[in-house]
Amino acid sequence: MNSSTGGPAEGDPLDKGATSLLRQPKAVWATAGASVVAFMGIGLVDPILPSIAKGLDASASQVSLLFTSYFLITAVAMLVTGFVSSRIGGKKTLLLGLALVVVFAGLAGTSGSVGELVGFRAGWGLGNALFVSTALAVIVGAAAGGSAAAILLYESALGLGMACGPLLGAVLGNASWRYPFFGTAVLMAVGFLCITAFLKEQPKPAQKTSLLAPIKALGHGGLASAAASAFFYNYTFFTVLAFTPFVLDMTPYKSGAIFFAWGLLLAVFSVLVAPKLQARLGSLKVLGGSLVLLAADVLVLGYGNHATAIVCTILSGAFIGVNNTVYTELALGVSDAPRPVASAGYNFVRWFAAAAAPFFAPKIEEWSNIHIPFVVAAVTAVIGAVVVWARKDALTHEAEELEPKHATEDGVTVFAN
Repeated sequence: MNSSTGGPAEGDPLDKGATSLLRQPKAVWATAGASVVAFMGIGLVDPILPSIAKGLDASASQVSLLFTSYFLITAVAMLVTGFVSSRIGGKKTLLLGLALVVVFAGLAGTSGSVGELVGFRAGWGLGNALFVSTALAVIVGAAAGGSAAAILLYESALGLGMACGPLLGAVLGNASWRYPFFGTAVLMAVGFLCITAFLKEQPKPAQKTSLLAPIKALGHGGLASAAASAFFYNYTFFTVLAFTPFVLDMTPYKSGAIFFAWGLLLAVFSVLVAPKLQARLGSLKVLGGSLVLLAADVLVLGYGNHATAIVCTILSGAFIGVNNTVYTELALGVSDAPRPVASAGYNFVRWFAAAAAPFFAPKIEEWSNIHIPFVVAAVTAVIGAVVVWARKDALTHEAEELEPKHATEDGVTVFAN
């Protein structure tokens, strides 16, 4: 990963990379497929948040705790994932995570109060943390075409899951807000069976990972800078994801369609557009510019009329897609820490913002008005860009990205950051 961004030349291996992305072992496809469902769980509740509030007689701030409990547990669990997987192996860790999601997603559908639902989402977050963090390491280790193809495959799963989650939530949630949770449990059970059948046991690392390894990894200036910037970015990201449905106040079908379009843009820009922009401009310029554009988009979303809010919500998916790809590569390639450890440390920091935004956004609205949560979100996106620019020396030096130039690894163009 520690190589420079580059523009494709004639006969560029980038074209081969696109082909190798589709030629993967069954184990990779099984893991990627289960990852799609795991990411579906994040946006699944978006179209049904108002329905859940009505069904459980809860306020917007109470229902938003579904995200807060989920990501708070996910953040803390990042310290445990490497510890667990280095002792029981990647496959068993994936299966443990999937099993927890099946159980707690099913229980969430039976909730009789918002408190129960928030609690079950916390258990769901633990399972998702074990699965998602390990899935990335498994895909990177088993994918054909090198780490660049693996990351694109992982981002494809993320984008597809984020797109299909709201759609599934809308289709099932239109009948009852409980059905999307049962649907997720069933899909994750299928993923469990696929992983069991197609994924061979992964070799355990020679050295077991300690609980504090992700924290120690953050002592690296480049990784700490990437995590800090991603923290502010994630606050913006999850303000859009968790608070906008209340602002739009639409039926599950309409809200689901909007976030499906949002997710499609996220997928296209993360997999197809981001690498091309990185090759032309360099990763840090792309990231800084995309964060500023996201800030402007969110600000217009907050102050525009209803139609403008819909357009800006969908458009934000493009900027979020670009940011997700660059941040993932940055976290995995900027330090000399093992990828699972670097990923855990990075995610430990950024998921706290994903937990904070759904809690604070509705509270800020209660304290002020409906516009101010988006002002705060715009400011945090700009702060994320400022961190990138202020720490560019550490980031570019450690990632060896002094100038955008062509470089390959394993025969595939690598976009390091």
